[in-house]
Amino acid sequence: QVQLVESGGGLVQPGESLRLSCAATGIIFNINAMGWYRQAPGKQRELVARITALGGTTNYADSVKGRFTISRDNARSTVYLQMNSLKPEDTAVYYCVAGRFGWDHWGQGTQVIVSS
Repeated sequence: QVQLVESGGGLVQPGESLRLSCAATGIIFNINAMGWYRQAPGKQRELVARITALGGTTNYADSVKGRFTISRDNARSTVYLQMNSLKPEDTAVYYCVAGRFGWDHWGQGTQVIVSS
C-alpha cells in the first residue's frame, strides 16, 4: 500500500505564495506519476498539475500555468507544488495523488484559503 501525506496548506492573502509537500511511503516502486488535484466548495474536482516519476514531464491546468510549479525529490519520495501569485479562486482543498496507470492513491487533503 501507498500512503500520501500532504502538508503546507494555510491562509494567505492574494498575491502571496505557498508550497505544498506530499511525502509518499509504503510500496512506491510501481508509481508512474504523482500530482495534485483540488476541489473548491460546489465545484468539480480539478487536476492542477502532474509529474511523471522518471522523466519529470509536467502538465498543468490552464488556470494555474505560469503560477504553479510541480517538482519532485525522488530520494525523499516527495512531490511539491509551489504556488505563486495566489488568487481567491485558488481556494480549495488540495489532494496529492499517485498511481501507475491511474490515480490509485489519494492523500487526505490540505486546505488552502486565499483571502484578504
